[in-house]
Amino acid sequence: MSNQKLSLALSALSNGEIIVYPTDTLYGLGADVFNKEAVRRVFEIKKRKFSLPISVAVSSLADLEKIAYVDSRTKKIVNTFLPGSLTLVLKKKKAIPDIVTGNLDNVAIRIPNNKIALELLSEFGPLTCTSANIHNQPTPSLISDINMQFKKGEISVLIDDGKLEGVPSTILDLKDEQPRILRKGTITESQILDAINNG
Repeated sequence: MSNQKLSLALSALSNGEIIVYPTDTLYGLGADVFNKEAVRRVFEIKKRKFSLPISVAVSSLADLEKIAYVDSRTKKIVNTFLPGSLTLVLKKKKAIPDIVTGNLDNVAIRIPNNKIALELLSEFGPLTCTSANIHNQPTPSLISDINMQFKKGEISVLIDDGKLEGVPSTILDLKDEQPRILRKGTITESQILDAINNG
């Protein structure tokens, strides 16, 4: 990503605008998770119900700990698999607005294994990480097709990282004592249990 494109993206996010950025799976809609109005616009342009939580992307364990409660088990998982294709469901801290989590007391968090995403997240901070599509529609793999889905002016900056067709991440619920996989992906349950027991 060029310095100019990074600067444009950071400026847009600071102004409460929406961007499209690459992750290690698909393109995502990015907004400042602490800006309620920006998050509201993400729901609106996706035509997504406000009762459906949106996941959050961060660049590091330190940023993850700012928005969710992290125990030693979670740290083992993070250190083993992240950045990577794994989304963790954790008890959220008050810093995260309820609109992000559909008024639930937990938050789904990713550290995407994508150089552009990590650069953006490390410079700006936590972003929404919901797929760049209209809700219940396929997520296009090309920026040009993503741009055609949305109305003019809804997306301020689109960061092109070529064709993205990754497998959706494994979703792991770590809120309770017993870890639960909510969605299967590339990281398996046996790998996760190994990391917890032997990490």
